[in-house]
Formats: sequence, structure tokens, C-alpha cells
Amino acid sequence: MDIMSNNNETTRKKWGEKIRKAREKARLTQADVAEKADINVSYYAQIERGEVNLSIDKLQGIAKVLKIKSLEII
Repeated sequence: MDIMSNNNETTRKKWGEKIRKAREKARLTQADVAEKADINVSYYAQIERGEVNLSIDKLQGIAKVLKIKSLEII
């Protein structure tokens, strides 16, 4: 399920920024998060830049790695 299919670019960028800030707070690299969340690092970088739609599964995986609640992102 794609939770961002009806959202605009501004929303994707806002969510990506929240994910990036949480990652930096956790002192992890993009590669660290991508590997632990079982996501391709290039795709993960696109998520942080707000370039791709984010599925619930990916959101939950990222949130778990960053030790935050998915709702903190959205």
C-alpha cells in the first residue's frame, strides 16, 4: 500500500526531511538505515529527498531502525 500516492511533492519533501533529521539524530548514515531496513540505499536517499512515494511497509521499517514511531514522520 502506498501511503503517499495522493500526496504532493511538498508532503514527500516534508516527510523526507523528518526522516533525515531522525537519521542524523541517531548518528546513522543513509547506508546504515537502508541496510537495516532492507532498502536499496539509492531508493532510501530518494525517500529522504522526497522524490519517491513511501509505502507503509518502508515507513515502518525505517521508523523501526530509527527507533521512532511512524506517526512521528507523518
